[in-house]
Amino acid sequence: MTLNRREFLLKAAALSGAGALFMMPPDLRALASTGAAGTTGRAGGMARPVILPDARKVDSRLGIDSCIWNWRSDADPNGARPANYYEASLSEWPSFASLPGDLTCDVVVVGGGLLGASTALHLAEAGVDVVLVEKDNLGSAASGRNGGQMTPGLARWKASAVAESLPPDEAKRLWRFVSVEAMELVDQIAARYDLDCDRKRGHVTAAILSAHMGALVADADARRALGDGNVSIVGPNELQEYVRSDNYRGGAIDAIGGQIHPLALLRGLAFGLVELGGRVYEGTEVMSVKEAVDTTVVTTPFGRIKARRAVVLAVHASTFRFVPGHSTTLPFFTYVGVTPPLPTDLRDLMPADLPVYDTQLQIDYYRAVRNNRLLFGGEGTGSSWSVKEVNRYLRKRINAVFPQLANPELEYAWGGVCDMTLHGAADCRRSGGKVPVYMVHGWSGHGVAQTVRIGKAISDDVTGRNDDFGMLTHIDHAELPLGRHLAPVAIPLMKSALGVMSVLKPGSLISF
Repeated sequence: MTLNRREFLLKAAALSGAGALFMMPPDLRALASTGAAGTTGRAGGMARPVILPDARKVDSRLGIDSCIWNWRSDADPNGARPANYYEASLSEWPSFASLPGDLTCDVVVVGGGLLGASTALHLAEAGVDVVLVEKDNLGSAASGRNGGQMTPGLARWKASAVAESLPPDEAKRLWRFVSVEAMELVDQIAARYDLDCDRKRGHVTAAILSAHMGALVADADARRALGDGNVSIVGPNELQEYVRSDNYRGGAIDAIGGQIHPLALLRGLAFGLVELGGRVYEGTEVMSVKEAVDTTVVTTPFGRIKARRAVVLAVHASTFRFVPGHSTTLPFFTYVGVTPPLPTDLRDLMPADLPVYDTQLQIDYYRAVRNNRLLFGGEGTGSSWSVKEVNRYLRKRINAVFPQLANPELEYAWGGVCDMTLHGAADCRRSGGKVPVYMVHGWSGHGVAQTVRIGKAISDDVTGRNDDFGMLTHIDHAELPLGRHLAPVAIPLMKSALGVMSVLKPGSLISF
């Protein structure tokens, strides 16, 4: 069974009054307007994003918050910020102009990540006049920095939690929404716009302990009860056909999960949006969102945008800036590294070429990417680790999983900010005004496919097509008394407590 974080975090919130996570202002960045049509936000001559045979050694053109970083092994530490692996492995991409002045439209989408781009694309496909604004650049935050692994479920809400929390028919509907429908939608969009996203299907959950196999079987059984028969259980010998590591005692093979190049997917969504006439503005930070009688007004340094039908807050970890009352999420930092091309063929280590998660408290996740490189991620911290700390940690974990690689180096590493809720399900809200504000946050580190599906659900809600988004708003979320200020203190405490629980209950899947 999966341990719920709720009780521990609520106690920590009540006891702790120290520590704050300060989001530093964005770095200054050059916002190239090459090819941008100033009043439309459209980049002239935009081409589909292309994934290159291998990463280039280039500087980043994405503005990111100062509390996170990119590193490349041969980059000048005093020079320009290097691109992370995802940006470096894509073809050149145009920048968008800033907002030119006051505008009026049907829907304003705030945030240029996967949720915002998906929402805007689906609105544009429905014939809605949509404007998307992003304070930095598309993909600067979690959507362009995550592990790229696609897993079923609403954030970390497992099938058993869904089944236990909802009536049977509602549970089946929700599970299908966040599993089969989410994965299929990504594939449908890629086909519709002829996108190359390095999409691969299937993933492995590898059991660190024999005792974890019972929990994997229970989760597979819960999924079958919800109408999802896409997962199978394998023992240690059969698991060698998927991952050749002595660390594991068996595992679960998920046929509908998989992996993707997340920044290529995001840029593909933006490509489709622009093709349909959607307006995109970068370097445009939203200062306030206020509901009026007949419009909701989004204020930026460059002008105000009046929305006639809705505003969508797709800013994840920054939602707290616009939402009154107590927060329901905590921020945490997570890290990813990519090796140079390896001398050992990764097909010898991962014969099925499927991404892998494991079941330890602080999970390892990894997958092969182009040119025989290994992408490896893990760890979650309440404050940002240094490059040195991250490289040491990730190299140690790679060596523990694959000693055959003989202590490989990293060529790329980067950090990013995620946000999590107490029970692991994303928090979806819609205000009650005539021109409502939609918001979703608390992805808990799992949201590549689900953000795309929920973006469509928001679009469908605005246009009256269905009540899928309403279904998501019915999931209850506890508030955190001290909100985001708790993270640097609460997360280390929580991880320590979960570590003790994993020792006392070795058969439980307890992960951060």
